[in-house]
Amino acid sequence: MLEANFWQNKSKSKKVLKEKKLLEELANSYKSSERNLEDFKELYKLAIDESNNDLLKELINNLKQLKTDIKKTQIKCFLSNEADSLDCYIEIHAGAGGTESQDWASMLRKMYFKWAESKKFKYDLISEHKGEEAGIKSSIIKVEGDYTFGWLKKESGIHRLVRISPFDSGARRHTSFASVWVYPVVDENIKIDILDKDLRVDTYRSSGAGGQHVNTTDSAVRITHLPTKIVVQCQNERSQHKNKETCLNMLKARLYEYEIKKKEEESENLESSKSEIGWGHQIRSYVLQPYQLVKDNRTNFESTNPKKILDGEIDEFLERSLYQI
Repeated sequence: MLEANFWQNKSKSKKVLKEKKLLEELANSYKSSERNLEDFKELYKLAIDESNNDLLKELINNLKQLKTDIKKTQIKCFLSNEADSLDCYIEIHAGAGGTESQDWASMLRKMYFKWAESKKFKYDLISEHKGEEAGIKSSIIKVEGDYTFGWLKKESGIHRLVRISPFDSGARRHTSFASVWVYPVVDENIKIDILDKDLRVDTYRSSGAGGQHVNTTDSAVRITHLPTKIVVQCQNERSQHKNKETCLNMLKARLYEYEIKKKEEESENLESSKSEIGWGHQIRSYVLQPYQLVKDNRTNFESTNPKKILDGEIDEFLERSLYQI
């Protein structure tokens, strides 16, 4: 920041300022917790000497709050990978099962919307294909905020729902699947080379919300990266140019993650993890009938309040998955 030309490069200065802000928050949080702990020790001695039960009760509440604050700082320390502080895309696809799975996919989308709202994060619907009767076939969301990719990266996988189907006149129990895939929004400082000869660009008419305009112009854009077979699409803007620009940004993000996955040599690559949206591949199960339970199959963490989870209160599941890193 002391360099003479620091402010001339806006993208670089913006990134450095963001990193500075995050590191200062971590340091200040740690120092604040240390000071509070020392104060509480003194107050505890005073409460014991004076047999002050009211002060002891107040100290217990203060210690609970301190524990919560320390936990938040600890979580941020787990988010130390290069991409963790970046914004992210969430891609949701309904599994086999028609209307039932499409409705489940829309429930998951709503869950992430509510989670983002609870964090005061900004989110935008990039692209969406609705089901014929209800729900969505697929949806792409962009979420912007501190550590959004770090928080959500472990949500990638198959999510399973068990419930009495509202679409079944016989009120039978159904099992539905949907896939969730989270990848980072690559900033300008991460260089990804994309050659024009490696791209196939298709335009088509947008569907869904947006008024008459989207039904009369080919504003939606789909780009296929031929070497990797990665496909991205966007239809949220009326301008074909803007949709293409968004697609290229998404493609950079996908290629960045693709290279990271290759370097990490994970046992299960991205395409194989997306190949089957069904039994044996789920990371989390949401059971609404005959009992109430949400269980993460990787951490074995459980909640008996599915309504709360589907309303976006998923922090405990996110935290448990981060501790496994």
